[in-house]
Amino acid sequence: MMKNLFLLILLPVLSFSQSSDTISAEIKWSTDFEAAKDQAEKEKKNIMAYFTGSDWCGPCIKLKKDFFETKEFATISKEYVLIYIDIPRKKSILSTEQLEHNMALLPKLNKKGVFPHFTILNADEKILDQFSGYNMDGKIDKHLAFLKKNK
Repeated sequence: MMKNLFLLILLPVLSFSQSSDTISAEIKWSTDFEAAKDQAEKEKKNIMAYFTGSDWCGPCIKLKKDFFETKEFATISKEYVLIYIDIPRKKSILSTEQLEHNMALLPKLNKKGVFPHFTILNADEKILDQFSGYNMDGKIDKHLAFLKKNK
């Protein structure tokens, strides 16, 4: 009896973690700005550049779970070419080349250097809109509205 109760409690937890992993696997992120521009031009889509500090930015870390691992984001992300621009404090997280690439994009697409930060641009590098921040309260409606408005 106790074993069955344990399984009933554990099953939804396991299902949720598996579905979260499946959602994350569906989302295609680029880390190469030139490749993202080429893809955006071919597919006639805007680019969503996401700036994060993956190892130090609390709101970025929380946003990953609360926003990027949701079905809503997985759905809207298909409307964009996504580029993930990480600026970690631990330099060993990225190759030297990737870190230099990401740092070069900072003054171009995130002039204020704030994190988390979204920049929507077209394949010609024209910035269409920007959005920064996350309150870490689990409310992602502003982030979704921003992406829906700019697709």
